Amino acid sequence: MTKMRLLIISAVVAATSAVAIAAAPGAQKSQGLSRADLALLSGVIQLVERDYVHPVGPHELTKDALKGMLNRLDPHSDYMDEQEFKLARSDITGKFGGLGIQISQQNGVPKIISPIDGTPAARAGLQPGDLIVQVDGTSTHGTSLTKIVRVLRGKPGTKVTITIARGNEAPFDVTITRAIIQVDTVKSKMLENKIGYVRITRFGDATPRDFKRALADLKQKADGSLKGLVLDLRNDPGGLLSAAVDVAGEFLSGGTVVTIKGRRSADNHAYRVKNAGVMLPETPMVVLINGASASASEIVAGALQDRKRATVMGTQSFGKGSVQTIIPLNGHGALRMTTALYYTPGGRSIQGQGIKPDIVVDAPKDQQVAGGVMLRESALRGAFRNPGLLDNKSSASDKKGEDQKGEDKKETSIGGKTTYSPPIKTELIGTDNDAQLKAAVAHLEGGGQRTTGDAH
Repeated sequence: MTKMRLLIISAVVAATSAVAIAAAPGAQKSQGLSRADLALLSGVIQLVERDYVHPVGPHELTKDALKGMLNRLDPHSDYMDEQEFKLARSDITGKFGGLGIQISQQNGVPKIISPIDGTPAARAGLQPGDLIVQVDGTSTHGTSLTKIVRVLRGKPGTKVTITIARGNEAPFDVTITRAIIQVDTVKSKMLENKIGYVRITRFGDATPRDFKRALADLKQKADGSLKGLVLDLRNDPGGLLSAAVDVAGEFLSGGTVVTIKGRRSADNHAYRVKNAGVMLPETPMVVLINGASASASEIVAGALQDRKRATVMGTQSFGKGSVQTIIPLNGHGALRMTTALYYTPGGRSIQGQGIKPDIVVDAPKDQQVAGGVMLRESALRGAFRNPGLLDNKSSASDKKGEDQKGEDKKETSIGGKTTYSPPIKTELIGTDNDAQLKAAVAHLEGGGQRTTGDAH
């Protein structure tokens, strides 16, 4: 089996979650199933196949058994059949047919992390925190995310009707026409007073190249010297780890961007700046994040914060600090399995806690999604607890399930679950009316932090 890249997102509709496709199964010796276990599993499959009220084939039962095994481990592990595996691989290219949303799962129901700019989902007004309770009249409760993705995707030009639950509003239907989703992940513009603005909507193959071009273009428009830069990672659910490392590396003179640590020593690795050149060494920076900023975006924000290269503003991020590995199964689909946690250069685990802004800036109430609630990673069923600092000897492998409460004064509690401040309306991000962006610009104009990253 060949290794593919590490990815780091939240779930799959327009992206894949923190993932690497890796070695063949069986690479590590284990005791395996006993004869009694194998006999029990085989016997139950035979009983269901023979006596269940509707015919069910052994292949389908085996697939469902694998899904159940992986799904109960944590929110991001799963078994994918061949069709689902092909969908996951198409995500890496950044071009596919569908709606243009990233989703995770909340209490067995798919929840929108973010719609992708310029896609049918964004044009239909879907918002972060929306719950998809039905697809074409069929309940989504208890359905795996990979199956939801497969149902939502389809031939461009065809329509799908999804039922949305948003806060305290009555559920409502939205009919969306599927389209080819080709994601332009980097958007940029020049603001007043030679302050540059770059937004990354997700981290894909082309992101580092397009990001570098955007910075060069902004620098040229500023006659060679930007007075400040806003890097907007709000509503960015993640993507390729390599892209996150490359983007953060544009602002660091060397050293570590992120470290991953797993159960096996072979899974441990420190990702360092590849090219020891700083593109904007003297330019003050603000990184904007919110509760829909996850994984790769948290890696970038955490690295620039720890290395004192940027001021992080906004609200606390999602807190997805785990890495998944995709393991192909010789024509029988693949496993997506959590194999490691990742840590910032200062040794902090983001898992369940996220990145806390240096300066908390909530979106004004009239710019928030009405009734919108963003739960953090730690509120998901089976989520790992934060393991503490990297050099802490305690293991994270069995620390699951309990919510991290009271970590930020801006949080509220709904039904016993810790939440983020309501998310900003997607269509306002980066516009002239964007209050969080205005706060970032005001910080830079007021002489915001002017430091460069020293190597660690």
